[in-house]
Formats: sequence, C-alpha cells, structure tokens
Amino acid sequence: MHALAPLARFGRLLASGLRDVTHDPEALDSAGFWAVAADFEGRLTCARFGDVRTEPVPEPVPGRWHGPAAGDWTSSLDRTAYTARVRRIREHIATGEVYQANLCRVLSAPLPDPAAADVDALTALLARGNPAPYAGTIRLPVHGVEIATASPELYLRRAGSTVESGPIKGTGRTAADLLDKDYAENVMIVDLVRNDLGRVCATGTVTVPALCAVEQHPGLVHLVSTVRGELTPKAGWKELLAATFPPGSVTGAPKSSALKIIEALETAPRGPYCGGIGWVDADRGTGELAVGIRTFWIDRDEPAGPVLRFGTGAGITWGSDPEGEWDETELKASRLLAVASGAYEASGRTA
Repeated sequence: MHALAPLARFGRLLASGLRDVTHDPEALDSAGFWAVAADFEGRLTCARFGDVRTEPVPEPVPGRWHGPAAGDWTSSLDRTAYTARVRRIREHIATGEVYQANLCRVLSAPLPDPAAADVDALTALLARGNPAPYAGTIRLPVHGVEIATASPELYLRRAGSTVESGPIKGTGRTAADLLDKDYAENVMIVDLVRNDLGRVCATGTVTVPALCAVEQHPGLVHLVSTVRGELTPKAGWKELLAATFPPGSVTGAPKSSALKIIEALETAPRGPYCGGIGWVDADRGTGELAVGIRTFWIDRDEPAGPVLRFGTGAGITWGSDPEGEWDETELKASRLLAVASGAYEASGRTA
C-alpha cells in the first residue's frame, strides 16, 4: 500500500513531491506549502510538499475505488445507545454543566480490496456525487494519514494577520426544516468561536460579518455564520490552533465541559473526523483548514484488516429530540455512504 505516492489535494490545488513531515505546529510559520491533518484527539501531522500546481479534480475512473458494500457499515453507537446518550446530555444541560454538546458516532466497514484502496479515487467520486467547498485528499500512507473529505465547513482561514472561521450549526433537508433550536445553537457556538479567537486576536477586532446564513449543500441545508478577527503580532499558527482546537462547532459550550461529556459518552475515537484538515502556505502567510466533517479515512491498524471509517453527529441542546437527533446523523451520512459504497451513479443519482 505504501507504493501510493504521497499527495494532497484541496479543490483544484494539487501538492506532490513530499519533502518532510512533522508534528510541530511552528513549522506552519516557517516556509513552504504544508498539508495539515489534526485529529480530534490532538495528533497533528504537517506534510511539506515541493510541487504545488493547479489542476481540476480528475474524473472518476470506473473500478478504481472499491468501496464497502452498503450493508457492511457498523456504528460505534446504535440507535438505542445514541438516543440514550442524547437524553443523558439533556440531563447535563438541566443541571447547568453544559449548554450544548456535540454527540458523534463513527461508522466503519471493511475494505474489500485494501491494496487498491486509494483515498484520492474516493475524493474524485465525492467531487461528483457530493461536491463541497472544502473537499480534498491527504494521502500519506507511511505516516498513517489517508483522508478523503467533503467538508462544507471552514475551521480557519488565514491571510496574513486576518483570520476567519465559519461555524455550522443547524441542519435540515430544507430551510423550512430548521428549528428555533438550530438558530439558538448557532448563536451559542458563534459566541464560543468569538471567545476562542479573542484569545489570540487584538482587542476589539473580533466581529461577526454574517450570522445564521442559510447555505444549500447536496441533500440538505446548513445555518452558517462568519467570525473574523486580527491576530496579535505574537500569534502564529501554534497559538491559533492552541486557542481554537478542537473546533467549537463539533464540541459544545462551554467547550471544556462539553469535551468531558464527549469523552464519557462516545465509545470510539473521532480521529480526523471533527479535527482540522487543509493547507498552509507559509511563504505567503495564507492557509485554509476545514472542520473534518463529511470525512472518510482509512484505518490500516485494525487486527481484522483495514477498514474505512466515517463520522457523523449532531449538536444536542435542551430542545433536542433524541429520535430527531439520530435522524440528523443519518441524514448527514446517507448520501456520502452511498457514494463511498458505489450506490450512486456518476450523476449523483441513486444507482
């Protein structure tokens, strides 16, 4: 499997010619073009590439991606366990421990042909069947990083000292499905992101240019806000990541309390799901990291053989209906699992 050459693809940007790999965030303010993968649990991998060019995402090649059968997926939490945990989070909210917490589950399926499993081929399928603004590939098999993402959510965008985040909270099939709970949840997370950025931005520079905008994505809509600020002169990527990670939209508020609840209730590590995935151009002082949602990754360390994983979750508030939250996780997963399992035609219709 290590015969696959390292590469990173972000939209129309393709990076190859791997130079070095580090886990030190200070490298992102040094020199060169870096692909960045940060696991939810804190493992950071930064890969510097020497050749960066613009080219379109390739057309899917029939037979190049061999995905799991649609019925082979298993969940770290089944419906009964997930809804019980939603009720448990509501108990935490009732006692004032937390206002909101994101509850996630990880889906796994064995790869039918692990030696031929190329996440970049999966990215090509996702680009056709589920296009997304922050789609991409990071393929570093020797370093245990094989990710294909169709993320719709901006974690951090940086241009010089200006930094911006685009938290998503609120999901429905149509705008009419969005509830008061969704808008309240979005505002809560915007406050959290404002606070996070405020730790590394100059006083008075953190603003919210857009609040609760409705965005259309394949098969669903999201509420998306924009938070922007100006970094202090001493704040680089190391300080920015330390202040904001994990992203507030996939943790909860207060973040510290939500993380404790997540650790107690979830039964599988999230890995790159809900982490940060993207690129940094240290020479130009720019970068763009997505929140690692709508994200597949290959885990080759399973004793029974390599598996493909995918995460899905929902933000839980006092107004949450347990069955409704389960349905939201299903809505977020269904289209992408169908693409990865080969159940969608190239046109994006069910085969």
